[in-house]
Amino acid sequence: MEVVLRKYGNSTVAVMPPAVLRDLGLKSGQTMSLETTAEGSIVLSPKRRFTLAELLSQCDTKAEPPADMALWDTSRPVGNEVW
Repeated sequence: MEVVLRKYGNSTVAVMPPAVLRDLGLKSGQTMSLETTAEGSIVLSPKRRFTLAELLSQCDTKAEPPADMALWDTSRPVGNEVW
């Protein structure tokens, strides 16, 4: 299948036909991961979104807490944290 690259503002886009999006279960606005290979190929993959349960299942519940954890409640914000 041939795809034409088009100028879109300061970017260049590849337009995918609706049938391709439907076959792959993709939709407009979906976050994708783009990689290139040494052979000059482009690999475009859907970016996986993890649930909180999946992330928590990867935690080591027997791990020691951080040494500075006692300071967490008394420390002042250093960035754009919202409390």
